[in-house]
Amino acid sequence: MQEKATAQSHKILFLNTLAFTVCFAAWMFNGVLVTFLAENQVFKWGPVEIGWLMGIPVLTGSIFRLPAGLLTDKFGGKPVYGTLLLICAIPMYLLSKADSFTTFALCSFGFGLAGVSFAIGIAFTSVWYPRHRQGTALGIFGAGNAGAALTTLLAPTLLNRLTNNGTHLEGWRELPVYYAIMLASMGVIFFIFADNKKPASSGKTLPQMLKPLGDIRVWRFGLYYFLVFGCFVAFSQWLVPYFVSVYYLPLVTAGLFASMFSLPSGVIRALGGWLSDRFGGREVMYWVLGTSTLISLLVIVPKMEIYSPGRGVMALRKGVVSEINVDSLKIGDQVYKLKPKPEITVFKDDQMLIFPTKQTWQEPVVEVGQTVGKKELLAKGVTRIFFQANVWIFAVLVILLGSVWGIGKAAVYKLIPDYFPDEVGVVGGMVGVLGGLGGFVCPIVFGYLLEGTGLWTSCWMFMFLLSLLCLVWMHWTTSSFMKEKHPNDMRKMELNGRQEG
Repeated sequence: MQEKATAQSHKILFLNTLAFTVCFAAWMFNGVLVTFLAENQVFKWGPVEIGWLMGIPVLTGSIFRLPAGLLTDKFGGKPVYGTLLLICAIPMYLLSKADSFTTFALCSFGFGLAGVSFAIGIAFTSVWYPRHRQGTALGIFGAGNAGAALTTLLAPTLLNRLTNNGTHLEGWRELPVYYAIMLASMGVIFFIFADNKKPASSGKTLPQMLKPLGDIRVWRFGLYYFLVFGCFVAFSQWLVPYFVSVYYLPLVTAGLFASMFSLPSGVIRALGGWLSDRFGGREVMYWVLGTSTLISLLVIVPKMEIYSPGRGVMALRKGVVSEINVDSLKIGDQVYKLKPKPEITVFKDDQMLIFPTKQTWQEPVVEVGQTVGKKELLAKGVTRIFFQANVWIFAVLVILLGSVWGIGKAAVYKLIPDYFPDEVGVVGGMVGVLGGLGGFVCPIVFGYLLEGTGLWTSCWMFMFLLSLLCLVWMHWTTSSFMKEKHPNDMRKMELNGRQEG
């Protein structure tokens, strides 16, 4: 860290953010491309294969974040960042030649290295700013997450143009070439204009640099980041097939909705950094995790139409069925009123249906001339429940969730320089590894959950449980710390609570 931010600091922050935007756009490339190729049957991939191809680049960008953070702490960000950009351009170009799942996976593993740019940029940005400006600076850098939105917004339109609206499907092979040129150009720009700087810990040995990883806080921060970053990465890709399959939207429209999820989350990260500087990372994370739990719960209910047994009609006494009508039946001189079946209501997606709707009716299960006993079932009840899960309401909730996660990403990385000021590279790299693994693991988990349950909303069930786990762990840790370090304050709080109760 340096004591004061300078014009040179701001220049490096700009270059870091621009390079991160380019890298993140490349890192999320498979979310759009794989969906396009699967939808158009260019390759016959199912949900599991799609999940793997979306997850492989994220895996690469995750597992190499720790080494990248170590290299940045050791040699500075300029040589590491510039080299990374040039290296990632090669497999991105080779992707244009892929003709099978295996070659596609190998190329994806290669250009997935773009994901380690986060660990490099965090460490390289941190050394140029004082401690009280860390949250804001790292939040601005993290706004490069918006690169995901650029891919989900622009790539579907480019694919339509390159393939002549699907009439020349092999045209998709030009798009990876454009991305490769973008990566290589950014690498050259970084080498020309960036200035190098190393942290104070650059002279430490490898064991000394790795020592902070024995602190449980690193792994707790990593779990938070698994949620707010890893799941953000996963849904940046997963929402495209989600909107296509659940709401039958065209690929371009689905990409637009997915970009509406990604873009605010990236941009608002700068606000999250400012809030964390002002109120503290822990306070911000309480709001983030609580909101994440609530929204995940709200979107769990799937779009559905369910028929269930309802209230039936039973005989009051023994007798013979003499008459059956649409709205009644007769046994001897006893008439039983029935609720006739209504016309099934059909709701269209352009209608705003917020709450589930219910229709009930009763259907006779006996015949004329049949002898029935007392309390025997005469007509069964049928209940139809329909829930639209309106696409606009769903989209607003998802966009809000993405924005909340964007604030959470900044809050987590505000905590790192607060607790580990001289090891931001290695700690930030490890937290980035765990967060990035979320982006790898989640699409695969989503694929298996979809296969096993048949419910697209099973991914939100997973989000709810994960958000709740993070919230409970953080609250338990905070409470334990307060009881250990400030027992008198805790006793006063508990006493006041009893008096108020």
